[in-house]
Amino acid sequence: MSDGVVLDAREAFRRDGARRPARDRRGPRRPDTAPGRAGSGPRPGDGAGIAPLDPSAPRVSGPRRLDEPRPVRVRADRRGRPLVVDGRRVEAVRESWLVEDRWWTERPLRRRYWEVVTADGRDLVVFRELVVGGWFAQRG
Repeated sequence: MSDGVVLDAREAFRRDGARRPARDRRGPRRPDTAPGRAGSGPRPGDGAGIAPLDPSAPRVSGPRRLDEPRPVRVRADRRGRPLVVDGRRVEAVRESWLVEDRWWTERPLRRRYWEVVTADGRDLVVFRELVVGGWFAQRG
């Protein structure tokens, strides 16, 4: 190119010994979700196959929720503060908070959460289900 001649892309490829980029002669790619094609079912991550939170619902194998609440035995004082969780004495309460959600639906959510430290050093999050009752642990 020292002689001032401008080369088009094809000539530059030939002169430099470079290969041409391969062409895809198959045409545009069709999506895998076309009717009747393999792979048209639910995709991972779309919520299919995840068991509902309802403890009376049948268990299915496959994906499960992380930190799914599990029932626990709790002895609490008159104000509802946990004293014993599954036989472990509560040493400290780190914090407590109230969650009220879905109040506009047929299945409102109302829970009082407690983050506690037990005598054996475990950090647990337990909550009292205020609508239907019962104690549950979230982590541990």
